[in-house]
Amino acid sequence: MEMQWLRTFADAAETLNFRKTSERLMLSQPSVTVHIRQLEEYLGIRLFDRVKNRVVLTEEGHHFKYQAGTLVKKFDSTVDELHSFAQGYRRQWTIAISPLMAETVLPYILNSFTKAHPDLELVIRVEESKAIEDLVESGEVSAGISALLPVSRVIHHEVVYEDPLLLIVPRDAYDDERGPLVSAEDILERHFIFTHHHPVFWEELLVKLRVQLPGMRTMTVTQAHIAKRFIQEGLGVSFLPRSMVRRELIEGRLMEVHFDMFPLPSVATYFLSRNRGELEEDFLRRVRSVYFQ
Repeated sequence: MEMQWLRTFADAAETLNFRKTSERLMLSQPSVTVHIRQLEEYLGIRLFDRVKNRVVLTEEGHHFKYQAGTLVKKFDSTVDELHSFAQGYRRQWTIAISPLMAETVLPYILNSFTKAHPDLELVIRVEESKAIEDLVESGEVSAGISALLPVSRVIHHEVVYEDPLLLIVPRDAYDDERGPLVSAEDILERHFIFTHHHPVFWEELLVKLRVQLPGMRTMTVTQAHIAKRFIQEGLGVSFLPRSMVRRELIEGRLMEVHFDMFPLPSVATYFLSRNRGELEEDFLRRVRSVYFQ
């Protein structure tokens, strides 16, 4: 029996459409039919029936669907593990990290962390903060960096750092470098405010802003890096954590406007894990070392 027969059956059992399976597996449709027939001949069992020009699983096909999928996944994971071994990896460590952290903190520490652990295959999953706690609790990932405080009692958490919010505007938000500065109130009244790209502070912040600026215009942009790009293009302004825009501020691609209408909150970043071993401690230490106060 060939593994490709099982792979074709597992996909066809899911799609119940040989044409879709051929597209997904990049096979010709006749090849899909041949693979299914060869598998049926090998097993001596009919796996599909045709009913009114469509394919349906037989009772035996339904029974075999799960086992076939499990075999394919096990085969693929074994091949992946073998390739990892051939590259010198002897252990694997998976971390889930929010898009905000992936763009700002992760690039600084990857090089040193992987060099310090050459036998470690590091797997990085970029996930929204609201999903990271469940991934850590289930053991699907070894650790996580999230913008949300976990609620589970089985998860250890620690504040990595706290980030002040800044009002970030396009580079040309000032009328002239020699002229008077444009006030935060003027900026917010004249531009779209990009919102909801952080899971914590927006609801409270918007309530306060609407009291002060009842005519303000907002636009929901759920990814912080997209909001940042829109600001650079002059499409609007937003409130962003300092670590998110540190490089752009230094390089002059974005500008901060002093905001004194009311105190802005700070946002915390959390390190989550079920166990605190050598790798967790080292990763946390390196994250903290690259955060510039």
